[in-house]
Amino acid sequence: MSSRGDAAIEGLAQRIERAAGGAAAEGGLKAKLAEPLAEDAAFLRQLKPSLIRARMRGTAPTDAPAGSGSAVLPPSPAPSGPQLGARPGGSSAGPNPFVVIGAAFALGMLLAKMIDWRGHAHPRR
Repeated sequence: MSSRGDAAIEGLAQRIERAAGGAAAEGGLKAKLAEPLAEDAAFLRQLKPSLIRARMRGTAPTDAPAGSGSAVLPPSPAPSGPQLGARPGGSSAGPNPFVVIGAAFALGMLLAKMIDWRGHAHPRR
C-alpha cells in the first residue's frame, strides 16, 4: 500500500538521514545535531499517510520493539497505579489556604490603615 505521499515522506526522511550522516562526519557542533536529525527521520517515517490510515483502522502491526526505528510504535501500557508518592508531611502539606488568604487580607487592611493614619499626621498643603 504505497502512495505518492508515502514516497514523498520517505524521500524527505532519506534526505534528512543523509544530512545527519554528513553532519556527523564533519564533527563539532554539527556532529551534536546529527543524532537528533536521525531521530527526526525515524519519526517522519511514522507519519506516512498509509501507516496513519492503518493505525486508524486498527490494522497496523504493534509487535515492533520500542526504539527500533520501525514505522509503527507499539502502544504503551497504562500505569497500574498512581505515579506520585505520598505527599510529604502526612495528609496535608501546609495550612488551610482560606486561613492564609484571610490572614493576608487582614494584614493588608492593617497596613492600609497605618499608611492612611500616617498621611493625616503630615498633611500636604
